[in-house]
Amino acid sequence: MTLPPADVVVAGHICLDVLPAFRQHATGAAVRDILMPGALVDVGPAALATGGSVANTGLALHRLGVPTRLVGKVGADMFGRAIRELLHDVAPTLGEGLITGADDVSSYSVVLSAPGMDRIFLHCSGANHTFTAADIPANRFAGARILHFGYPPLMRGFYADGGQAMATLFHQARDTGMLTSLDMAQPDPHSEAGQIDWSAWLARVLPQVDIFAPSVDELLYMLDRPLWAARHAQRTPMTTTLLAELAEQVLDFGAAIVAIKLGDEGLYLRTTVNALRLRAFASQNGREWAAWWERELLVPCFIVDVVGTTGAGDATIAGLLAAILYSFDPVAAARHAVAVGACAVEQADATSGVPSWPTVQARLAAGWAHRPPVLECIGGRWDATEVVWYGPLDRLHQEQGTP
Repeated sequence: MTLPPADVVVAGHICLDVLPAFRQHATGAAVRDILMPGALVDVGPAALATGGSVANTGLALHRLGVPTRLVGKVGADMFGRAIRELLHDVAPTLGEGLITGADDVSSYSVVLSAPGMDRIFLHCSGANHTFTAADIPANRFAGARILHFGYPPLMRGFYADGGQAMATLFHQARDTGMLTSLDMAQPDPHSEAGQIDWSAWLARVLPQVDIFAPSVDELLYMLDRPLWAARHAQRTPMTTTLLAELAEQVLDFGAAIVAIKLGDEGLYLRTTVNALRLRAFASQNGREWAAWWERELLVPCFIVDVVGTTGAGDATIAGLLAAILYSFDPVAAARHAVAVGACAVEQADATSGVPSWPTVQARLAAGWAHRPPVLECIGGRWDATEVVWYGPLDRLHQEQGTP
């Protein structure tokens, strides 16, 4: 099969999302009763949409104008056909990189996203659990500049071996000159994936990862389970000091860049102090490496009318990858990442709110206002003009030097 050219390959988890429309009155106490035995909750029509990292980040990149190839696995069933049809409706060639497992069921999620509450996912991993690196034909990566892989905690073939398959896949991609990017997902703590030693998994995989983009909750779960539990009990406030500690562990494992998604608190970006590691990152994509050396910054969210938060983190990653493709510096890359994520939440589904790249740039140029920062920023300094916090470790920005 000859596939159309692509700058980014987005591989990993794909599913069908079923999103019931909630009535405006379904908030507060009524929402808490959604999963109560015997409850009947009056909802509106359900929307069907592709979901998972492959669809969310991949379609966001496509909408931004980045040539993108999708690589995931579906079953030979009704949900699999629906996923292919939905992708075909966006662009006829988008689904051509998908793999069909004849004996698999397609993955699906029922997404409960009512006003005034965080989302609840009822999820079946399906074909994602049987997807392995061996399923990926050699031509799927041809000509691309970035391999982005998403949600391995929901894919048994990429977590059960302690990360060996994931590390090997990224190593092969980097050997061809591609940048590598990794997004995670929060596993059910009581599931098989929830019992994995994720710190050891990351230690094996991250030396092959150029851009690591987890959410703060995912990272806490994988690196500090007691602190994750305390945060969920609302006993531990998030601070930039804690973010710096988490990022430092990740960079010590071997990643070049970590972008921690903070939900409605923005994006924290930290890069390695290892000049040799950054030179390797830069040489793979032909950019000046010094601008990315030893950076620490935080960009708060932009003001928007939030309709739905499904896929916002995936859209943020799409914005970051697009900015890196366009050789933006870290501050511009982080601002554009947050902007794309903000656009995404203006619609109920994961990707239809993502506009073209010029539209994102126009909104930023017009002085799009930020939300007031709520996260405690310790040390460093705020730049009121850029609305960016530069951390105390951001030595390059402060001293204008290079290693």
